[in-house]
Amino acid sequence: MEKEKGKNDIKMVIITGMSGAGKTVALQSFEDLGYFCVDNLPPALLPKFVELMSESATQMDKVALGIDLRGGEFFDHLFESLDDLTERTWVIPHILFLDAKDAALVARYKETRRSHPLSPAESPLKGIELERKLLGDMKARANIVMDTSDFKPKELREKIIEQFSTEDQQSFRVNVMSFGFKYGIPIDADLVFDVRFLPNPFYIPHMKPLTGLDEEVSSYVLKFSETRKFLEKLTDLIAFMLPHYKREGKSQLVIAIGCTGGQHRSVTLTEYIGKHFQHQFKTYVTHRDIEKRKGH
Repeated sequence: MEKEKGKNDIKMVIITGMSGAGKTVALQSFEDLGYFCVDNLPPALLPKFVELMSESATQMDKVALGIDLRGGEFFDHLFESLDDLTERTWVIPHILFLDAKDAALVARYKETRRSHPLSPAESPLKGIELERKLLGDMKARANIVMDTSDFKPKELREKIIEQFSTEDQQSFRVNVMSFGFKYGIPIDADLVFDVRFLPNPFYIPHMKPLTGLDEEVSSYVLKFSETRKFLEKLTDLIAFMLPHYKREGKSQLVIAIGCTGGQHRSVTLTEYIGKHFQHQFKTYVTHRDIEKRKGH
C-alpha cells in the first residue's frame, strides 16, 4: 500500500491498561519526550483526531493518547478505530498497556482513598477483576505490556523514556538564564548563582549602555582572575550535578545567574555556561532582563 501524498508520518502511542497502573505518569513522561499528549480521548474520535493532526500547520509528528474505561461506551469503538488507522500508511500506532498485580492495585486505591471507576460503591477488587476481563483483548493486542507492580513513579518514567526515546533525542534540557536581582529572582529557577561580587562594567561610562553580548563587555568581565576562578569552580560543580539531576528523573533544570541589573556580568557568564555545556546536553540560553536598563 502506497503512502498517501501530502501526509507526514505520525508516530502514535496509545496508552491504556488497568486503572491505577500509572497512565498519568506515563502521559507526563511522553510529554517530556516531546509528544503531543491528550488524556481520555474517546476511541471513536481517533480517526478524526489523526486527520486533524496531519492537517495541522504545526506538523506534530508524535502524539500520545491516554484511553481507558472512563470513555464508557466509547471504549467499544477502540478496535474499530485501530483497524481504521492501519489503513492509513502515514500513521505508526503503538499500544502501551500498563498492568499491575491485583494486590498492588488494591494497595494504591487504599493509599489514595479513591473508588474504582467500575465499582464505585463496592470494593476496589471487584472493579479490578471486571476491568481486567474487559481489557483482555486490548492487552493481547498491545505492542508493549509493562507490569508496574513494583515500580515507583520515577522508575516507570525512566522505563518509558528508555523505551521510547530515540538515540538522537535528549529528554533532559538545561536552561541557563541571566537576570537582575533588582527585578527579582526567577520563580522557576532550580539553581541561583549571585555574581555581583565580580567587577562591574556598568561603572565604565562607555560600557554602561552595552550588554554582556558585546565583545568589549564580555572580555572585560572574563579578564579578571576571580571571574576565571569562579567559572572553573562553577562549571565543575554543574558538570557534577547535571547527570545526577537527569538520573533523578528531572526533565529540565533552570540555572539562573544574577547580577544587579541583568545586563553585563550575568549575561556574560550565562553565555559562557551555555556554550560550555551545549555539546553535552540540550541547552537553552535566555536573558530575562537584558533590555530593561539597556541605554538608560
